[in-house]
Amino acid sequence: MNKLLPLPDRPGNMPLADDIAPAYHAINRVVRSRIAQSTSGTSPYSIGSAWIDWMRDAATAPGLGAELAERFWRDQWLAWLGALDAEGGLVPDRSDHRFDAPEWDRLPFRFWKQSFLAAEDFWARAAQGTGRLNRHTADRIAFLTRQVLDAMSPSNAIATNPVALKRTIETLGLNLVHGAQLMAEDVAEVISGQPSASGTFRVGETIACTPGEVVYRNELFELIQYRPTTEKVHAEPVLIVPAWIMKYYILDLSPENSMVRFLLDQGHTVFCISWVNPTAELREKGLDAYRRHGVLEALEQVNRICPDQKVHACGYCLGGTILAITAAAMAGKGDDRFASITLIAAQTDFTEAGELMLFVDETQVGFLEDLMWSQGYLDSAQMAETFQFLKARDLIWSRHVHRYLMGEDEREFDIAVWAKDATRMPYRMHSEYLRGLFLENRLTAGRFDVEGRVIALKDITAPFFVLGTERDHIAPWRSVYKAALFTNNDLTFALTGGGHNGGVLSEPGHKGRRYRLGHRTPGKRYMDPDTWFRNHEPVEGSWWEAWADWLNRQSNGKKVAPPEMAASLGAAPGHYVLVH
Repeated sequence: MNKLLPLPDRPGNMPLADDIAPAYHAINRVVRSRIAQSTSGTSPYSIGSAWIDWMRDAATAPGLGAELAERFWRDQWLAWLGALDAEGGLVPDRSDHRFDAPEWDRLPFRFWKQSFLAAEDFWARAAQGTGRLNRHTADRIAFLTRQVLDAMSPSNAIATNPVALKRTIETLGLNLVHGAQLMAEDVAEVISGQPSASGTFRVGETIACTPGEVVYRNELFELIQYRPTTEKVHAEPVLIVPAWIMKYYILDLSPENSMVRFLLDQGHTVFCISWVNPTAELREKGLDAYRRHGVLEALEQVNRICPDQKVHACGYCLGGTILAITAAAMAGKGDDRFASITLIAAQTDFTEAGELMLFVDETQVGFLEDLMWSQGYLDSAQMAETFQFLKARDLIWSRHVHRYLMGEDEREFDIAVWAKDATRMPYRMHSEYLRGLFLENRLTAGRFDVEGRVIALKDITAPFFVLGTERDHIAPWRSVYKAALFTNNDLTFALTGGGHNGGVLSEPGHKGRRYRLGHRTPGKRYMDPDTWFRNHEPVEGSWWEAWADWLNRQSNGKKVAPPEMAASLGAAPGHYVLVH
């Protein structure tokens, strides 16, 4: 029977050769872990091999060389035309707002902008090679060249950014003084390893502040039971399984955009898992421990507090993935305790897992395993750097310009405070997750083993509500949609605007919100995502309301008095969420 992963002290899929003494093997790991620490877990071998493959491809393709030479001189000509005429030349991508200000249309700034856009256009084509490159390699080269070019943008330097220069003249340089102060604060925050204390948003006071009690705790999670806000509630409670990569309160931010509070106001009894921020002591906790001692244990506690009732389960991001695994394992045993399953921006198939796949291959995973082996966990800062690099233009360089060059202390947002509050991940669990799901895609390949039995999503009979977000770069909506390909149950798919986090937060009354909604009955033929998109028109409003209607239909229609609050181990949001 296929096991999920080899033992974590033997990286990769091959067993340790008999003629290699364990002591020598340990020496190898120590050296590799030191290299990994110096690169924040990024494998130089993966990057180097991508460049070697690209150069090999280019070296044997004189036609490509001729095409790139033609493109280079064409781009230079267009850049000169743009430098001479503000109405001509190369145009930035619609999502690129670095050069929106009218000051960029004046010389010499117009020339620098056009030269930069010419370099972007050239490398966008050059990175793709002859078309025979492995898709993963081509995408990685495109990503790497984009990182270099974004770092070299004329908007990043005070001398070549006309907007920053104008601000410097107007303030007599005070913007740079204030920018230096902000930089010192940020450096101090990085050194301390803790987010700075927020004057506006504080966990348990202004965010993650929905009233409730911690009613259960083990070494992996705390279970929060929220106080009802209605006199009568649906008989079936809701259990929320958040991702463990960040704190749970993305779903309980400010009172006005808290999904938890919304569910309470709709007459639901709500429970939520708050995962522990693990230390090296939990290094051997694997993915199955999060299933058994996490999701299943939480479900048992909800059953204890709300006996004889099925449960509406809701999983967000990685929480949705482990929820789907749990539900499939339960279904294989005939366990039907779930009344419904909601997957929010959660992937069950990882063949099209977005830009995160740029960081996942055998060498890179082995490199991360060596790093985690020495630490016992993947540090939150190391994971945060990965997510920042995925959107470096917006999360790194735009912030650099506004904060350090313009001297603007950007207005604080609840979601930005949450985004800084990352968590660590245990060595074994993260290794198993990357290998079993990202690298080998075992869940939908029919090779994911739970307690000696291969599980299948199509065994699940509870109805699904699946949500994707249009601009999700972590769980692309077409990848999320694949839940429809590997299941046979009643399934409702919703697609909302926004990204991985912002698109999920869609409280009623939020301007500009829209969504598409489709329903697949059991046994209906599969519809590919692009056809689905064309066949379902957008609806103005919040997907939360459509979800609430769907939950009501999955309930038995009974409204009952709220269950008694279980014995409290402390007020929400509990202890685990406060641990950095």
